[in-house]
Amino acid sequence: MLASTLRTRALGAMRRPAMARSFVAGRMLRNDGGQLTKEQREKTGTAYKLEQVTGPESLVPPGAPEGEVPNDFDQATGLERLELLGLMAGTKVFDRAPLDSSRKGTMENPIIVDSYEKYRYVGCTGSPAGSHQVLWLRPREGKVDRCWECGSVYKVNYLGIEGDDHHH
Repeated sequence: MLASTLRTRALGAMRRPAMARSFVAGRMLRNDGGQLTKEQREKTGTAYKLEQVTGPESLVPPGAPEGEVPNDFDQATGLERLELLGLMAGTKVFDRAPLDSSRKGTMENPIIVDSYEKYRYVGCTGSPAGSHQVLWLRPREGKVDRCWECGSVYKVNYLGIEGDDHHH
């Protein structure tokens, strides 16, 4: 009887759902950049608010304070950090809205895709949306790309600075 009771309790404990892990943005919003003092944050040159971003160098944090486990915000660098800072400020840094799928793009009237690069990866699901599996295309500035499944045409609208041919 005792073994049966212990086994039942052990199995019950195993079936309990694990505690939900809170999203790191909650801590970011409450603490305004972790446990560093205002003076320490200013010395690092790291942006802790969207308006403090001055360039790529301001998007590299010092990391977590010694003896603490770093969270996502302590470790986020570059575009990921920029996106987190934007979320904290209530701004969507990246446009994640789906492309127009109410029509099929043609050579005369392609679906325009805005990009700060001279190319963009586009996932076509057909017109109407979902009529075929996602097929990935790469239209470039000055050159359209056509989906080989549905025939929809996509064209890049380059929003970047002319002459800015940086390489990663």
